[in-house]
Amino acid sequence: MELQAAPASPQPNRENRFDAALRRSGLPVLERAPTTVLQINVGKLCNQTCNHCHVEAGPKRTEVMAGAVVERLIELAGASQVRTVDLTGGAPEMNPHFRRLVEGMAALGKEVLSRCNLTILLEPGYEWLAEFYAAHRVHLVCSLPCYTEDNVTRQRGRGVFDKSIAALQRLNALGYGDEDADGLPLDLVYNPLGASLPGSQANLEADYKRELGRRFGVRFSRLLTLANLPIGRFARTLQKRGELEPYLRLLEESFNPGTVPQLMCRNTLNVGWDGQLYDCDFNQMLELPLGNGAPSLFDPQFRLDDLLRVPVRTDMHCLGCTAGAGSSCGGALT
Repeated sequence: MELQAAPASPQPNRENRFDAALRRSGLPVLERAPTTVLQINVGKLCNQTCNHCHVEAGPKRTEVMAGAVVERLIELAGASQVRTVDLTGGAPEMNPHFRRLVEGMAALGKEVLSRCNLTILLEPGYEWLAEFYAAHRVHLVCSLPCYTEDNVTRQRGRGVFDKSIAALQRLNALGYGDEDADGLPLDLVYNPLGASLPGSQANLEADYKRELGRRFGVRFSRLLTLANLPIGRFARTLQKRGELEPYLRLLEESFNPGTVPQLMCRNTLNVGWDGQLYDCDFNQMLELPLGNGAPSLFDPQFRLDDLLRVPVRTDMHCLGCTAGAGSSCGGALT
């Protein structure tokens, strides 16, 4: 199936600040490599409402992926080079087809990764989750923006820190975070509180492991540092404070060409709750679909392996992934 190429920018008549940074560094516009990661946003429904959330998820959101889309994705993944299936939301666990999605992808031999906010494990009706994750050896990537209660409260609300620690301890009891061969992978995610870049991922990981281990006996595999991208709730907050343009300048001045080969938009295909296709989760939130007239998930001729060399849609928010050590759903890039 031949795909129509996407423009390099949502406004082709102007060069966005990210593409300008590429050009100044002598780099070509981004094109897609083979798709090895299928990232599925199963909906915007969440048990939390976080200030930094680019998805703008929350308890009142009604956008939830339907069962027909789930089944089609399992079918497509089985006929593709995809190695990892990355489930996100909202709280992905709140989708009524979540179990089917995990079980279907695991049966195909795919690595299943779930982005968990931790507190969902303690919500009434979701007590089964921790054991379910362990039974299917799901790789967990869990939000914990700091190892101190005050910073977590400022970003995610009262009570979240204590619940997060309790959930981590429960996961540890099931073998998550253990370093032996049978240990289950448990990564934590850090992002700054405001308009600044993350510090050294290695140094922050050492701090997290020391403090969480000493104070709570918590173990985890890796810390992933993510920059806050200037979109959604975070962008509006910066705009109100008069900090949006200074933050964009910081990202632009911190552009690191060494991050470009590892950008997640090159090997990751993002699928929205309604089945629309995107280069990344951030483009999804900005409604910048893959391609110029993106292919339909339900076209019988469509295959996930058909996307090689399709240009990536970019705009100024992409500077957030290339600033400093870089940032992606897998943490720092350099």
